[in-house]
Amino acid sequence: MDKRVRFASRWLPWLLVAPQLAIVLVFFFWPAAQALLQSVMEQDAFGGSVEFVGLANFERLFADATYLQSFRVTAVFSVLVAVVGLSVSLLLAVMADRVVRGARWYKTLLIWPYAVAPAVAGVLWMFLFASPMGVVAWALQQVGVEWNHRLDSDHALALVVLAAVWKQISYNFLFFLAGLQSIPRSLIEAATIDGASPWRRFWTIVFPLLSPTTFFLLVINVVYAFFDTFAIIDATTQGGPGKDTAILVYKVYYDGFKALDMGGSAAQSVILMAIVIALTVVQFRYIERKVQY
Repeated sequence: MDKRVRFASRWLPWLLVAPQLAIVLVFFFWPAAQALLQSVMEQDAFGGSVEFVGLANFERLFADATYLQSFRVTAVFSVLVAVVGLSVSLLLAVMADRVVRGARWYKTLLIWPYAVAPAVAGVLWMFLFASPMGVVAWALQQVGVEWNHRLDSDHALALVVLAAVWKQISYNFLFFLAGLQSIPRSLIEAATIDGASPWRRFWTIVFPLLSPTTFFLLVINVVYAFFDTFAIIDATTQGGPGKDTAILVYKVYYDGFKALDMGGSAAQSVILMAIVIALTVVQFRYIERKVQY
């Protein structure tokens, strides 16, 4: 039985996908091409004078100590956001999957943070940790911790990681909960009858069956940490103290819109795009092998 769709005209399939193709071309490929072109140019802030400089912008970047530091900051930040975010979300999903009374309210409350804008989430966490008025900062002070994310680099990094993880927990929670509810209960019941402990049932049955969901969320969270956390960092630390929380995407913005270095900013965006593409390829090439579909 042939299940393939046959169109009366060969142009009809292209017509149906034309709107999506137009969006991809205009909002993805065209800006990427513009960034590649600007990365080999030197121009003033208003585009009055443009000069071809080749790879000079890239050479200047890799000779800049602050730009090299942003690589380390981005690596630490993205690993923490992905690992902590996925771990906490999975824990909450497992707990929500077991709740009987009030389960709907519990799940609804966990989904709400996703509706908060990233900038609002950053401001919210900044007020919570604002020393000495913030509630959390005051509580930490009572136990002997002098919290000050304006001066302490470790405190600033912890703040932006907490804000970024909190903002993304709802998204991860939804997918993990859906994955847990799709696991046949008969498998869990059979393992229980065989005497497997809850911990053993989770690691030998539940978690392997969640591997497709976990792999998908890993890719999404890495991209989120690299790009979508800009508003959180801008609202909380503005890349400070110094440049200790200036991840790559924030440095692209700072050099382009504040330092008015258009060529250097474009070169940074090209490098950032290449890094994310390479990470995605590595994840699909090597990590996906461990996924059990």
